[in-house]
Amino acid sequence: MDTGTHVVMGIALGGLATLDPVVAESSATATSVMIATIVGSQAPDIDTVLKLRNNAVYIRNHRGITHSIPAVLLWPILILAVLYPFFPEANLLHLWIWTFVAVFLHVFVDIFNAYGTQALRPITSKWIALGIINTFDPYIFGFHVVGLIFWAFGANPGYTFLAIYAVIIAYYVIRFKAQRRVKNEVMELIPDATEIIISPTMKFHHWRIAVINDHQFFVGRAERNKVNILDQFNRVPVPETPVLDAAKKDKNLSAFLSFSPVYRWEIDEYDDYIEVRYIDLRYRSNGHYPFVAVVQLDNELQILSSYTGWIFSEEKLRKKLDIIPN
Repeated sequence: MDTGTHVVMGIALGGLATLDPVVAESSATATSVMIATIVGSQAPDIDTVLKLRNNAVYIRNHRGITHSIPAVLLWPILILAVLYPFFPEANLLHLWIWTFVAVFLHVFVDIFNAYGTQALRPITSKWIALGIINTFDPYIFGFHVVGLIFWAFGANPGYTFLAIYAVIIAYYVIRFKAQRRVKNEVMELIPDATEIIISPTMKFHHWRIAVINDHQFFVGRAERNKVNILDQFNRVPVPETPVLDAAKKDKNLSAFLSFSPVYRWEIDEYDDYIEVRYIDLRYRSNGHYPFVAVVQLDNELQILSSYTGWIFSEEKLRKKLDIIPN
């Protein structure tokens, strides 16, 4: 989920914790729990700072080790090590429990996005991405805001957010069923599909679709269970050639390939350089595929420049390629 949603979830958990008698009877425990749930709901996303280095490092590592099983166990301990000395009268066990809940819930809700997490590391490094909820879901954010408003006007925070989370659980079930209906429609259109990737958008009834069969890629959208195939591409295996082998050594392309499950590739040859481009097919927007990896090589197959990330115009891509160091 996005940062804003994780923040309101942390506050909501602090309110929900007032149903815990141990928390409710101690102001020190209640205050420390509120701080801990807010911090715990943000802690796994500390890897966002990797974006300051470059996109390749960010793409390869975001929602990786910081969302893993060891991290979920360690984050509450680290948070308590900093926080508890300021609240020595707080109940340490219940402070740990609610901090753990905040961290666990952060990682748990992230697996429902299309981006997903490596939540089962070190058991497996596979990305778990259920594609049910958009990274920013206005309904989930709105439900939390409504709960906070009721709390501000004097409602009991524990029972308020207990009701809010019951509504959100029902919402998740509805989203699961909606995605299943879309998948069934895709299977009717493309019965030989070997893989179907369905990604949510901010609009409740709109979904992005990428489908693979043995010979083609299909890209489409679904609106109210009606599936429209917008693009089709022949599935051309990536050959082993000196140009492509050299391009794959680039850190940006390597990061892209570690993240993208469905893509097509292109090679363009110019007088003084060769350009290799990989295009992720999951994020079609207004006829454009904005998530790419591009590598430029000279005629001796030395990397000149490269870039991976979101690009919405060719002009901006050219500027990125001019400034990105090898």
